Order: sequence, then structure tokens, then C-alpha cells
Amino acid sequence: MHDDAGRGVWARVLMAAAAMAFAPPALAHHVMGGAMPVTAVQGLLSGLGHPILGIDHLAAVIAVGMLAARRDYGIVLAVSFVLAMIAGAAAHVAGTNVPAAEIFVAASLLALGVAVLALADIGIPAAFALFVGVGLIHGYALGESIAGAEVAPLYAYFVGLAIIQSIIALGALAAARWLTARAHSPVPLRLAGAAIIGVGLIALIADAARAAAG
Repeated sequence: MHDDAGRGVWARVLMAAAAMAFAPPALAHHVMGGAMPVTAVQGLLSGLGHPILGIDHLAAVIAVGMLAARRDYGIVLAVSFVLAMIAGAAAHVAGTNVPAAEIFVAASLLALGVAVLALADIGIPAAFALFVGVGLIHGYALGESIAGAEVAPLYAYFVGLAIIQSIIALGALAAARWLTARAHSPVPLRLAGAAIIGVGLIALIADAARAAAG
């Protein structure tokens, strides 16, 4: 019964991921419904909601927190990811062009999922490079919705983005450490890694389908 219930939960997670991945990008990734924020409050709300509405970005932040939980300096690593994400968003706003960015987002999510599934014991330098690289990629993708905004909503967006990413990453870090200590088993983390890989695969298929159609 418990195995059936567990499979049911992960099936619902993947179904939700599929629905979000194949939704129009503006609706899947923008709290304003595709409209550009014009006030500081709208910018803040967009920054807070944007990563949550995009399940690929949400899964990446959770994966980062889970991987950081395995290191003594996990909090520093999680913060480095958040800062890199802000830098990536700022680069997009500044006019940097990265072709097929969504493909890189999906690929980075697959890499994170595999690392979580394998319970990879990544060294500090490698983990730092991975987190910064993934942060830049996802930040660039998130920056698309705010590029061209006025100064007030733009900076408010960055503040909201930093707040929500920090909360999710550090929350996932704490949850992973608590779950590992309580369960005395790597199975829950491996299941989470498998789900993250599933989200990455769905995102990759969706991006390839959109590219072929466009």
C-alpha cells in the first residue's frame, strides 16, 4: 500500500511537471500572466512568484539545496547559487544573448537530478562550479520576463528573486538533512533525484517540441 501511494505521489508530480512544461512559457513562468511589471510591488511579486510557477526552476533550486546538504559549507554553496542566479538574470537584462537557453536549463536540471539520485559526494570546488554554472543558466532564463522593465520594478524583481530562492534552497537543505537523519536511508533522496530527472526530461522534450514547431 505504501509503495502504491508513493508511486501515486510521484506520478502526480510528473503529471504536474508535464502540464507546466508544455504550457505557454509566459503562463508557466510569469506571475503577472505575461505582463511586464510596472511598479515596485509588481516587480517584487513577480520575483517572488516567478521561480515557483516554473516547475523546472523550482526543481533546480530544491536539487541545489539537497546537494548542498551533503557539505559542511552547504549554506555558502546555496547562497553562491542564488547570487549566480541574480547575476544571470542581470546579464539577460543587460542584453547578453544565449541561444537555446531553455535547452541548457533542462540539461542542467538533468545533471542536478543525476547528482541527487547518485548521492554524489561532490567536492567543494566542483560543487561551487556546478552551483554557479546552474545559477547563471537559470537566472538568465528567469531574466527574460523582466528585461526592459523600469528601474523600480527591475530592482524589486531582483530582491524578490533573491528572497524566494534563498528560502527554497535553504529550506531544501534543512529538509534533506532532517530527512536523512530521521529515515536512516538514502531512498527518499534517491526518489527525489528521480523525480527531478523526470522534470528535466519533460522540460527537454517540451523545449525540443517548441523548437521544432517554431
